[in-house]
Amino acid sequence: MTSHSVTFHAIVGGGGLVGKTAALALAQSGLRVALLAPRAALDSRIYALSSSSQTLLERLRVWQALEQRLGPVLDMRVFGDAFAKLHFSAFQASVPQLAWIVESTLIEQSLDAALRFQPSLSWFESRAQGMTVDDDAAYVALSSGETLQADLIIGADGAHSWVRAQMGAKVDRRDYRQTGVVANFKAEKAHGETAYQWFRDTEIIALLPLPDDHVSLVWSARTEHADELLALDPAQLAAQVEVATQNLLGTLECVTPAQGFPLALQTVDKLIAPRVALVGDAAHLIHPLAGQGINLGLRDVAALVDVIANKEGFRDLGDPILLRRYERARREDIQKFMVATDGLQRLFAVPSTVARAVRNVGMALVGAQPLVKRWLVSAALG
Repeated sequence: MTSHSVTFHAIVGGGGLVGKTAALALAQSGLRVALLAPRAALDSRIYALSSSSQTLLERLRVWQALEQRLGPVLDMRVFGDAFAKLHFSAFQASVPQLAWIVESTLIEQSLDAALRFQPSLSWFESRAQGMTVDDDAAYVALSSGETLQADLIIGADGAHSWVRAQMGAKVDRRDYRQTGVVANFKAEKAHGETAYQWFRDTEIIALLPLPDDHVSLVWSARTEHADELLALDPAQLAAQVEVATQNLLGTLECVTPAQGFPLALQTVDKLIAPRVALVGDAAHLIHPLAGQGINLGLRDVAALVDVIANKEGFRDLGDPILLRRYERARREDIQKFMVATDGLQRLFAVPSTVARAVRNVGMALVGAQPLVKRWLVSAALG
């Protein structure tokens, strides 16, 4: 098998934002990296990047290419389904911004440009057909007939990860029976770098600020309602969003086609196996209500890259000691956000009057506690 193989330090399976970031980080450190990813179609999703994600992308010299289209979040206003509301302020939290809003397409293009300048990186678009691991190396057979050999395989290939299936990890998935409806709008009124979120009738609606008074919608809707929203023409969808958001930003003009993404909570029983490590949605899937999914994935990458950078000289990248260090470094952070986002989703999914009263009183109590609010901001910033 090895006589016809191409040898690398690491093979990264998956061409999303997390996979490309992992490949870029390892290639920039001088390692030979294979990226297994088809050229995927770009989508209209946006991401709220935390300060930890900013730090990583700055280190990789990708952030500078994003700066012209970054939208800072200076304030966040959250409205309950009754009287309660919360206000988070970057100024009050003594931070420059709460998050940065950026389009998925822009990050993809910036990462692609950076990857093209990495001489130690090879990009394979062929489909992986088989994976084997022995004491000395890991091997991936491609549909093109090539076999790739590496010390480490990184599974960054999403919620339905092929790499994860090959390593035999057990997956626990709970469908929220919701779909995230996303689209971008031009707003009549200035958003003032404020992110808005409404908890309404067991659904969650967010408007996130983009440059030039554009906003991005993320509507976590019951699947049947989401299907209705996705069937609307752009003007009808804009009218629905105006009503749902109480015309807070005036008339909205839909400027991108609406897309829908199924929402679920997904956990795996292990992040590592012999010569394999999982990152991003392959390792965890959470509800988008806090906008932390992409940031969790990028923190996976940062932790794995740091473990590799600090390894003893006699260990290769697939050494089980290194992989256990990575898993220990990530477990607590992942668990914290899974519990928090799932708990909030469960709380606001209950339609009863008693539950509505409890959650709105809870929001009011949080709003009255500056130290609690500061802790929440700190946790979100990563």
